[in-house]
Order: sequence, then C-alpha cells, then structure tokens
Amino acid sequence: MVFAIEPMINLGTKSVVQEMDGWTIRTSDRKPSAHFEHTVAILNDRTEVLTTHEYIELNYSYKWRNKSR
Repeated sequence: MVFAIEPMINLGTKSVVQEMDGWTIRTSDRKPSAHFEHTVAILNDRTEVLTTHEYIELNYSYKWRNKSR
C-alpha cells in the first residue's frame, strides 16, 4: 500500500480555496503557505519513504545551509 502525506503549513487560516484551474490550492486569506509531499510505502515487513530531497539538496544552494556539508 502507498500513501501520499501532504502537509500544508500556513501563516494564516487553515481554510483553503481551489482556484478555477482545478489544480491550484491557496489559503482563503492568501497568506504565505508551504506545501510538500512524501510518498510512503507500507510493506509486509517495513515502511519505506519513497520520496527524497536529494536532487534539490545537490542542485540548489541556500544561504542558510551549512557550508560544511
């Protein structure tokens, strides 16, 4: 079995609106939000996180990141 866990972290309300394009979701107060997804497989003997942020970590630099990595 596979689950997609998709938290949305909002500065404002938890109330969301779907835009007319049928895809875009935003908060009703239009305050900044972040949304990400992890896909998790539930196997007979273990669970496994299928998503990774490795591509982003290897290809993008952030000012706040520890330079020793």
